[in-house]
Amino acid sequence: MQTPLRVNDFLLVVVVLSSMAAAIIFPDFGSKFRAFPFYCLMVNFFLSYLSIDLASVWKSFAGNSTRILAFTATKLIILPVVMYYIFSFIAPDYALSALLLTGVSVGVVSPMISNMVRGNSSLVLVVVVITSVLAPFTLPAVVKLAASKDMAISFLAMLKMLATVIFIPIIVVEIIRYAAPRLVGPIMKIQFPVFLAMFAVINLGVFFRYAAFFRQEPSVIVMAFIVVFVLAAIYCLAGIFFFKTSSLENQLAGAIMMTNINNVLVIVFSSEFFGPIEPMVAAMYMIPFFVIVIPLRYYRHRKIRNAGLSGRRK
Repeated sequence: MQTPLRVNDFLLVVVVLSSMAAAIIFPDFGSKFRAFPFYCLMVNFFLSYLSIDLASVWKSFAGNSTRILAFTATKLIILPVVMYYIFSFIAPDYALSALLLTGVSVGVVSPMISNMVRGNSSLVLVVVVITSVLAPFTLPAVVKLAASKDMAISFLAMLKMLATVIFIPIIVVEIIRYAAPRLVGPIMKIQFPVFLAMFAVINLGVFFRYAAFFRQEPSVIVMAFIVVFVLAAIYCLAGIFFFKTSSLENQLAGAIMMTNINNVLVIVFSSEFFGPIEPMVAAMYMIPFFVIVIPLRYYRHRKIRNAGLSGRRK
């Protein structure tokens, strides 16, 4: 039986939170990394896309396109707007955070998380690719649609930033895959330590600029912790509900696709256009990102047990 959280997952959470704290406590040190978050994010995407074979993804999409497209529309457009207006009513300072986290693409490591809870990982992989391709267009549009009264930010500026950080790594991966496939294996061997380094540099280069704010408003950190777990719970339930008439594997996949999101993209994106609350909430989301495995394993166990009891009664 697999453990709910692997050592690497725990280490990643520690690195993310400690580097964020270091930037706030030692802003002069963090300022040395101010130019790097954008490029570090591209490196992370590059490493993540190396494990994805686009050809097999499109084959999987062909067999279940209607439901996948409906889920994608819900994930990238409908639910973000709903969450924005809900939080505008109950916690307005965190409404934009809710919108950004809800409307961002599915995390590239989601198929791995799906494997841990025995969800439909093929379905997850397809949606990862589709949402990654669409998010540079849908997220700026949703932000402008829902929050246009609160900000005056160029749609094209947001689109350019997201498209650059997502599409260039995909193109580079495809070039390497076909022109120098021997490089894929050696690069994958150093994937995790590079991930850790990139996460640390991203946080150092983002959060140093908000050091004074967080020192004056420490309650924001506590509130961010509460918000991310509320959001994760809503995402999990929404994903299961979307596939409620489908198999257990699809229900688990739905929960993973809603919950395991590209929060690091939100950290860098929101630090460019918003902040400081939005990057903080996105960084704190790293905790439920991995912790969600535990309740999903319980959900799977309970569903199987209940199905077994029903079978015996018949």
